Amino acid sequence: MSQNIETKASTSPVARGKVAAIQLVSGKDIAFNLERVAYWVGEAAAQGVKVVVLPENFSMLDSYSSIELGRKESSPDGQVRQFLRGLARSHGIWIIAGSLPCSVRPDGSTVENRVRSACWVIDADGKEVGRYDKIHLFDVDVDDQHGQYRESQWFEPGDRAVVVDTPVGRVGLSICYDLRFPELYRKLSESGADWMVVPAAFTYRTGEAHWETLLRSRAIENQVYIVAAGQGGQHSSTRTTYGHSMLVDPWGSVLECRREAGEGMVVGTIDPDFAHQVRSKMPVLQHRRVK
Repeated sequence: MSQNIETKASTSPVARGKVAAIQLVSGKDIAFNLERVAYWVGEAAAQGVKVVVLPENFSMLDSYSSIELGRKESSPDGQVRQFLRGLARSHGIWIIAGSLPCSVRPDGSTVENRVRSACWVIDADGKEVGRYDKIHLFDVDVDDQHGQYRESQWFEPGDRAVVVDTPVGRVGLSICYDLRFPELYRKLSESGADWMVVPAAFTYRTGEAHWETLLRSRAIENQVYIVAAGQGGQHSSTRTTYGHSMLVDPWGSVLECRREAGEGMVVGTIDPDFAHQVRSKMPVLQHRRVK
């Protein structure tokens, strides 16, 4: 991983506030998937949520079409990116948009024959104020019906950790398989992240074994809130995701979790006072001796 860290600042004040993690079962139909996103973002806004987190591959879960979609979404005029900006603006809500293929790197250069898996942050005015490209790619063999996963066939890894200021504090961005690499989260913590997001599409097999344990570990290690938005259900005859979207607090307690498969939403509160209390009583980050 690159040692670069990118910080995007907003003018919004930091305050206690509601956040939501949306769980979907996205397929190949982009229009239908976006309809479901619109529904759940509307539900979140109606509950007074300030920042909503979408899962990985929210607009389409189909690796074979990723390059084509990434080319279409290489500019702000792409269908999905326009949709997200309009949705955020219409509801006055921040959206952390899971992951979306993009054939252009943050520096404007073009990715040849592959795409990046980009997490966009859109503010309540509908402006794109941050982007993180997934660093760790899921090239593994899993004991399930799908068997072999090779993200690097379609995706180019990112090389920069990203934090963005939001109305509920500075958020550190990550995507799915990143969760297994604690050094990324420590870098986000060192860059002032008050909370972190994990949009994901964990397989059922790996999720059942490790998902909650990893999320709670990252929260405890860095004494931050973790908001995890997952795909959760049957996508095809060979692809099932684990779901269990959840909110974990800086003590490692699971505050909210959707344990049922299928679409849904969990809502919770980012409380900076509680985070400060945890860190002041047990200042583990100040006690580090090995770096």
